[in-house]
Amino acid sequence: MTVRIVVGAALFDGGRLLAARRSAPAELAGRWELPGGKVETGETPEAALVRELREELGVEAEAGERIPGEWPLKAPYVLHVWTARLLPGSTGPAPLQDHDALRWLPPADVWEVPWLDQDVPAVRRTLAHLGLEAAPGG
Repeated sequence: MTVRIVVGAALFDGGRLLAARRSAPAELAGRWELPGGKVETGETPEAALVRELREELGVEAEAGERIPGEWPLKAPYVLHVWTARLLPGSTGPAPLQDHDALRWLPPADVWEVPWLDQDVPAVRRTLAHLGLEAAPGG
């Protein structure tokens, strides 16, 4: 089975991390995740990240560095996380697809939302990699 990559955006603005609450599918509704989605055939992960943020949140962003590691999702998918930043002049973000709420979380508040199980270790690794202090959680 070929592994397929799902990109997650560690989108930061003013030192705060963007979290998105799932509205679909039903088994994931109400839980929080890093926004992103599947890498399409012939697409680089960075291009997929930019496309997914445009489709899901209506923002123009650019991919930064990849956070070391990968986290298993439902087979055959694995999650790769990239830092991202909003481009100057980008408005939003707004929940357009698969989400019903967004929150900008300062590091001290990151664990106040119920993250999807598979996003917990990715968020933890992202904060550690970037040297951001956060209460242990998840």
